[in-house]
Amino acid sequence: MTPDNAAISKEFDVIIVGAGPAGLAAATTCARAGLNTIVIERGDNPGTKNVMGGILYTQPTSEVWPEFVESAPVERAICEQQYWALTPDSALKFGFRSEKLLGDRPNAFSIMRVKLDRWFADQAEKAGALIICQTKVEEILMEDNVVKGVRCGREDGELYAPVVLLCEGVNPQLAKSLGMQKRLKPGQVASLTKEIISLPEETINERFNLSDSKQGVAIELMADATANLLGMGFIYTNKSTLSVGVGAALNDAVESEYTPYDLLVRMKQHPMVAPLLEGGETVEYMSHMIPEGGYDSMPQLFGNGIMIAGDAAMLVNSLHREGSNHALMSGKMAAETAIEAHEKGDFSSRILNHYRERLEHSTTLPDLRKYRHATHYMEKHPIFEVYPQFAADAALEMLTVDGDTKRAKQWKLLRMLFQRRNIFGLAWDGIDAGRSFL
Repeated sequence: MTPDNAAISKEFDVIIVGAGPAGLAAATTCARAGLNTIVIERGDNPGTKNVMGGILYTQPTSEVWPEFVESAPVERAICEQQYWALTPDSALKFGFRSEKLLGDRPNAFSIMRVKLDRWFADQAEKAGALIICQTKVEEILMEDNVVKGVRCGREDGELYAPVVLLCEGVNPQLAKSLGMQKRLKPGQVASLTKEIISLPEETINERFNLSDSKQGVAIELMADATANLLGMGFIYTNKSTLSVGVGAALNDAVESEYTPYDLLVRMKQHPMVAPLLEGGETVEYMSHMIPEGGYDSMPQLFGNGIMIAGDAAMLVNSLHREGSNHALMSGKMAAETAIEAHEKGDFSSRILNHYRERLEHSTTLPDLRKYRHATHYMEKHPIFEVYPQFAADAALEMLTVDGDTKRAKQWKLLRMLFQRRNIFGLAWDGIDAGRSFL
């Protein structure tokens, strides 16, 4: 990576703002095609300011970097996925474990962003991209409503290119300055708080029933894990650490009695969670905003000489824990569109519209469109407040042998359910769930 005070050229084929997964996927793809590519990153190094839960999928990543599985600094291959709905003293658990999730090319890995983003950056540089760190892009340069380049916060900082790709993250100031993104509402972002907790490999293997440090478990936690706020917690196994975090929609969080850090501490102290973390030492703490608005909060994705990718484009499917894969693929598709534009010598929105068309023919926009109402559904219905506690009470009742017949227990549970949610509410919850998720 080029030092921030080094002299650089003024003319490029592509300028990319942001060295996260989207920006580095785009840089690698463009550079491999022979385009003179520069990436401008305001952090000290790629990955130093980026935060995610910590699971990355192999298939989309390998589309950009085929050598990913064999060469990248990953942690553990995920062989088991669990979902826990917590009540104050219990956990309803659902999970899936299979060797089919492993094989020669596992479905997903736990990762550490600082290590992996630097590996991504190395691959981009090997392909021929130039990466400039510790540099902020302050302005988009325009001429006759066409993007021509950027102005950076450094001496003689004007750089020019016929295509600029914005991968600036969840707070896209440049996209807003162009009128391509509206001011985000609190319900369209979430506050993520995360710790890296050190534990011996053998302890992790024993507690999560793993044979060695190559196998990993991902646990998603909801309901009491977030004090019934709209959001989710997680525990992911790394080689000798755990990634433990909790995220909550900002509009819920600001009205709560808990700070984001309070929510994390509260979840860590839960009787179902604490034994997994016992004896661990927190070695890293981080907090960040993540996009939650989905399809309905996406910005204008392209214009004359410009495209937007990754978190800046709100390409996150939080229901399925998919953000980085959509970031990678959007960066790759934006790069393919930039390559096409150079081949045709046309950088207008007419050609850059092909970027959105590529996203439409991938999994990204169809999946985001499918779940566009999911967040609104969970805001309108008492999913976390009513159903986990009822399910826990029902399980306890049916598993307890106390002299009552099973028929009597079933009638007892039915009365209990109607006390907590009347028949009209139950029907509305079910009908609207079908509309929102199917």
